Amino acid sequence: MRAELWLLVLVLREAARALSPEPGAGQDAGRGSGWAAKGTTQGWNRRARESPGQVLEPNRTQLSQDLGGGTLAIDTLPDNGTRVVEDNHSYYVSRLYGPSEPRSRELWVDVAKANQSQVKVHRILSNTHRQASRVVLSFDFPFYGHPLRQITIATGGFIFMGDVIHRMLTATQYVAPLMANFNPGYSDNSTVAYFDNGTVFVVQWDHVYLQGREDRGSFTFQAALHQDGRIVFGYKEIPMSVLEISSSQHPVKAGLSDAFMILNPSPEVPESRRRTIFEYHRVELDPSKITSTSAVEFTPLPTCLQHRSCDACMSSDLTFNCSWCHVLQRCSSGFDRYRQEWLAYSCAQEAEGRTCADFQDEDSFSSSPDSSSSPFDGDLTTTSSSLFIDSLTTEDDTKLNPYAGGDGLQNNLSPKTKAPPVHLGTIVGIVLAVFLVAAIILAGIYINGHPTSNAALFFLEHRILCKN
Repeated sequence: MRAELWLLVLVLREAARALSPEPGAGQDAGRGSGWAAKGTTQGWNRRARESPGQVLEPNRTQLSQDLGGGTLAIDTLPDNGTRVVEDNHSYYVSRLYGPSEPRSRELWVDVAKANQSQVKVHRILSNTHRQASRVVLSFDFPFYGHPLRQITIATGGFIFMGDVIHRMLTATQYVAPLMANFNPGYSDNSTVAYFDNGTVFVVQWDHVYLQGREDRGSFTFQAALHQDGRIVFGYKEIPMSVLEISSSQHPVKAGLSDAFMILNPSPEVPESRRRTIFEYHRVELDPSKITSTSAVEFTPLPTCLQHRSCDACMSSDLTFNCSWCHVLQRCSSGFDRYRQEWLAYSCAQEAEGRTCADFQDEDSFSSSPDSSSSPFDGDLTTTSSSLFIDSLTTEDDTKLNPYAGGDGLQNNLSPKTKAPPVHLGTIVGIVLAVFLVAAIILAGIYINGHPTSNAALFFLEHRILCKN
């Protein structure tokens, strides 16, 4: 009987051990729930990207994917391993690598070891505050699907990617590894340099100081624009928490942004147009995760603009609602930098309920507009450069360097106040008339002062003959 009871106790003990969690399992599950709750509060759905059957070892990096988009985050796991976070922002997939990740050091471009003939230290930007300068790339850089050949480097830790320069460069259309109130002119060691080898364009803000916070140390970081569309932010020295940087005098941002412009009638002057900027997409990085030796890599995703034919556009399986505009020969969702043309040619109405075969039947009756013309060229004049962006923080007074071949601001005169163009022939005629009048006046003065000169006698003789 005792043996049977002892056997029953052993069986019950083994069953209880099998049903009870392993040591530390409850603690890990609790942490996992906390991670999920954190993602839920921001509307995210994260999942760890792990191979089937893979066992996560201590001190190993875990890769997570944010499928819903949002602010990037790096979380320190219980074993102090850095979590690399991947976010899908519709236009870009971004991956943030922590200081312990080898990839963060691989992404850093050592400008000092590069071919120095391809490295240029911008003397004006390196010695001024709140300045910007236009620079031409050696290749077309695809930004949100738009090929760009010119960009604008600013001392405030960002690159302006827009075509039209306005008074608020920090509002939108930027590539900003760390936008803040930096003053390269504070120290002789501070430089703003750029490097272009034909496949990558790198801008490096080297040993720059924050205006009014110089005692916190210098910042060194860079932004790399790759020919394939990738964008990399590298952070070498970040001496303080970015959350402590004040945005009262200058916006503090990190991420990407793009916008389109629309010309609308101005309420003040009906004959003119007002340029309005609409931001259609923005990627914001969590500033608390920007630390020394960290890096962010943005990989571009396919867009509607890449499709060059109606069939490819209409059969596209992208998350965007791509439509084919036959008159423009362009595939678009209607939300890109060409929106002005998209609206002007009623592309959304043209594509509604139509197929590529329908467009082919109308080829003989449709004419394609001049694709080389911009919707902002021609007779359109702006009386004011208005900027309507939601959640703007502070205004910016970054000035465009006038010696860098920049576009400058558009002429703000209305059509009524603009003078008509003066032709070259008119100018030459006016100059000759002035010279002729001046010669007659000088000749009269000379003859009056020298009555016995040959010229005076000549004019006197001809005057007597004319009277006779």
